[in-house]
Amino acid sequence: MKLLVYGAGVLGSQLAVRMHEAGHDVTLLARGERLAALRRDGVLLAAPDSPEVRAVRVPVVDRPAGDYDLITVLVRTHQVDGILPSLADAGGDVLFLINWAAGPEPLGAVIGRERVLLGFGTNGGTMDGHVVRHRAANLLVRLTPMPVGEPDGRVTPRLTRIVGEFRAAGFNTKAEPRMDDWLRTHAAFEVPLGQAVHAAGGPVALSGDPAAVRRMLHVIRQNLAAMPASPYPRGFTALQTLPEGLLVPVLRRFLRSDTAVNSGLSADSAAAIGELDHLAAQLRARESAR
Repeated sequence: MKLLVYGAGVLGSQLAVRMHEAGHDVTLLARGERLAALRRDGVLLAAPDSPEVRAVRVPVVDRPAGDYDLITVLVRTHQVDGILPSLADAGGDVLFLINWAAGPEPLGAVIGRERVLLGFGTNGGTMDGHVVRHRAANLLVRLTPMPVGEPDGRVTPRLTRIVGEFRAAGFNTKAEPRMDDWLRTHAAFEVPLGQAVHAAGGPVALSGDPAAVRRMLHVIRQNLAAMPASPYPRGFTALQTLPEGLLVPVLRRFLRSDTAVNSGLSADSAAAIGELDHLAAQLRARESAR
């Protein structure tokens, strides 16, 4: 498979390396200092607390060039509009592995709706300079598949092929029939969670403020109640049905966990905050259009 990985952050770098090592024709797209570092050093990978850094050489470019079998997009939500014209000029199916609550229509309007697939990347980690420190493969990571789906819910030959190739490269991946609902519900949870974390100064700091966690839970429940169908994935139903007295301690424990600390929740950058704001606007737009 000829694959373009558009975005060289934590997940994009991991995806490019694994697919490259699985024998695919992979190109990684980056810009600015990240592009220069990749050309100089290759993709640098390390475990969360390990001094050992592995370097993998993957071809890198600063813009799409030609046709691909698949383009995977791994950028911030608020950066998507700016890159869509370059995707329209490149050939191939496009899998958006991103936070996205606006539905497939705005994407298809620019690049062609027949090219669009939706998904969400679950292999997390952090950037340590230009070193990607991938998340340790704990039980939660192993049990959380990367969902990928057609906008209309069909299981098509291309979806089956993509899921199979990702699995062969070591990614726990599944075909998701309700990918748009999955992304909207995830955003309904992630926006108040991320905003509360940033307001508190980090996930651990938020875990120490039960009142703030309780307020966050109220907003999450309001968001989920506004979904047109029952929350999806189904695990989010627990956030609506379980008693607050049980959920608040569970959420506080999660915020202190390595999964929360070694994730994008800890990012206090303008890009992370901008993504949350953009996701919130997408949720409001979908709600007002009902």
